[in-house]
Amino acid sequence: PLQHVQKFVNETWLERYGSELDSWIITLIWSIIVSVFPLGGFLGALLAGPMAIRLGRKKSLLFNNLFIILSAIFCGFSRYAKSFEMIILGRILAGVNSGVSMCIHPMYLGESAPKKLRGTGTLSCAVSTATGLVLGQVVGLREILGSEEVWPFLLASNVVPGILQLMFLPWVPESPRYLLIDLKDKESCMVALRRLRGNCDFSSEVEEIMEEQAAIQGQKPKSLCELIREPSLRQQLLTIVVLSSAMQLCGNDSMYFYASYVFQAAGISSEKIQYVVIGTGSCELLTSIACTLVIDRVGRRVLLMGGYSLMSVWAVVFMVSLSQQDHFMWIPYLSMGCIFSYILSFGIGPAGVTGLMPAEIFDQMARPAAYMICGSLMWITLFVVGLAFPFIVQGLGHFCFMPFLVVCVTTAVYIGFFIPETKGKSILEITEEFTARRAKPHSEENGWLGAQEIKTTSL
Repeated sequence: PLQHVQKFVNETWLERYGSELDSWIITLIWSIIVSVFPLGGFLGALLAGPMAIRLGRKKSLLFNNLFIILSAIFCGFSRYAKSFEMIILGRILAGVNSGVSMCIHPMYLGESAPKKLRGTGTLSCAVSTATGLVLGQVVGLREILGSEEVWPFLLASNVVPGILQLMFLPWVPESPRYLLIDLKDKESCMVALRRLRGNCDFSSEVEEIMEEQAAIQGQKPKSLCELIREPSLRQQLLTIVVLSSAMQLCGNDSMYFYASYVFQAAGISSEKIQYVVIGTGSCELLTSIACTLVIDRVGRRVLLMGGYSLMSVWAVVFMVSLSQQDHFMWIPYLSMGCIFSYILSFGIGPAGVTGLMPAEIFDQMARPAAYMICGSLMWITLFVVGLAFPFIVQGLGHFCFMPFLVVCVTTAVYIGFFIPETKGKSILEITEEFTARRAKPHSEENGWLGAQEIKTTSL
């Protein structure tokens, strides 16, 4: 509700101090309101690790709703209190809530799902995120909560999922892995598995969890610094750094920046653009659902590589179409197709699989810290892209997606060469595969040195 909030800021200042604000100051305050959300997300990601260790996965998610309730109170009563500062504080708290949940939610699902359905179970959080995006676009319509009379309720509406979670989450069990490995409570673990699996035989799953427990016997949950300094996890750490950074640096969010401009060029009236924009969010929702259904069949690498490769193609086509936007009547429709195709390609893999990877490639002691790094990078890069993209557009013009193209191509190449397939494998099997990949260059180097010594001896 940009215009309504800016008007509220100006009226509040006028009532307090008897003078109107300059337009650039109003824009600055609006920019602060927007940008403090990823700042809160960054703080939430840093909180997520310690919370997951001390409170557990389920209790952390329940406690996290306190932030969104406070956020809704501040935003919902901001106009009544005549304080735009309450909106800023509410946005920070909403960001903290998102930062915590986007780390602990996939962690909780990844630890609770059976091995053969781990991808599907964990990726359901991407479906939830995409659903939230579409619902946010829908309730933001002028006919619902996007009007001048009720915009504070729009900013406070994200409390509804928090209340629903407080109602229903207490009835589901804690993560079985957390109960057995962290708390060493086998009985509670068995009860949780029985509630999650029903009458199925889960003895092999218990054995697998106990094998992981034996492998990390005597270890404590790693802190952020301990994880960074751990040489045996260097390859896994680099993997989540690349994937988490690429998820925001690939330019998917920047497509929304161009959406209204391209839709207007295609002849869609400004009154109807708000309805068309809902289609962009629906694209991400549909592909996240499709990805959830196929991930445990086709694997993680295929979806990630396919997503970034297709995004590379559509980035090139989009830049060409932007450069020819005013020369051919049909080009705006091509640009529209590129926007939808880019978002669809993002939803195929990067949108959901990225959040799954820390749950699969790190053991129980390193996983909370890994999600802290993953979440922190995602929020920092989101902030950087939001800050830098207007200047990129100003500097590169129609070729503003060139940096995103480089990111997509580089990430696809990295996935192809350095990330093993994790589908249907236990944590120990995945760790062994990373260890083998790390040892392979050393063995080849040793073999080459050995051959040179044999040649020297022969001479």
